Amino acid sequence: MKTTMKYKLTVICTLVMGMSSLMMAQDTPQLSDPEIASVAVVANQIDVDYGQVALKRSHNKEVKDFANRMIEDHNAVIKQAVALVTKLGVTPKDNAMSQSLMSQSKETLKKLNSVSSNDFDKTYIDNEVAYHEAVIGAVKNVLIPQAQNSELKDLLEAVLPALEAHLGHAKMAQGKISK
Repeated sequence: MKTTMKYKLTVICTLVMGMSSLMMAQDTPQLSDPEIASVAVVANQIDVDYGQVALKRSHNKEVKDFANRMIEDHNAVIKQAVALVTKLGVTPKDNAMSQSLMSQSKETLKKLNSVSSNDFDKTYIDNEVAYHEAVIGAVKNVLIPQAQNSELKDLLEAVLPALEAHLGHAKMAQGKISK
């Protein structure tokens, strides 16, 4: 149990510090539209990857249903983003923010794959809450304000309510799993 709490705090601190440092005024990265597109695709792919681990490791129907929803919804956003950049003739460009997300993701995937079966569901859902909070903050405070192309900005704004719904769903699941 101590391991789960320690892991939860580590995940939350890592995500919040990483995303918060990127969003602070003096540290806010200046992103071009191709870089924003890269961040959007990477952030969505990360949650697809987390969901795939949950499908393999969890035995809880609610967790599996949530993971399936994450995979389905985030793959749909990736398809929308790819369609938009293809239409606009833009190639997503790797950048410090997308690299930071990928680096944090590798650590989280390692933890999700190694945490005990008894602690997996709570660890996964706690991570989903922290991850969606961080991503919502980045979308609101970095990606939308910096998007120059109106169609890219519209896509980011359209995705925000789904991210917020995911966060609400994750918090509800978190409440049930914590009992």
